[in-house]
Amino acid sequence: MRLEPTTDGIIFTIRVIPRARRSGLAGVRGEALVVRVQAPPVEGAANIELVGVLAAALRVPKRAIAILAGDHSRQKRVLVSGIDATTAASRLADGGVSTL
Repeated sequence: MRLEPTTDGIIFTIRVIPRARRSGLAGVRGEALVVRVQAPPVEGAANIELVGVLAAALRVPKRAIAILAGDHSRQKRVLVSGIDATTAASRLADGGVSTL
């Protein structure tokens, strides 16, 4: 998984799996972080839950996370403000995800 540093934080790709049994990080597939969410992909429910899962895993406020692309897709580009790539990689590793 590639964490792209920006002046505000980091940008990376996410693969969302809606209607999962449990919400949480589920590893890496190719260049994307896989995130499972219980919510269905209806009226933005899965995106809202995705932001909550990412905020908890990266230990940032929900307002620090923005979906840049893929609002209606399983593949998304996400900006996380206020965090650097090293800290994010460490926090994702704490959640069981290897970013290398």
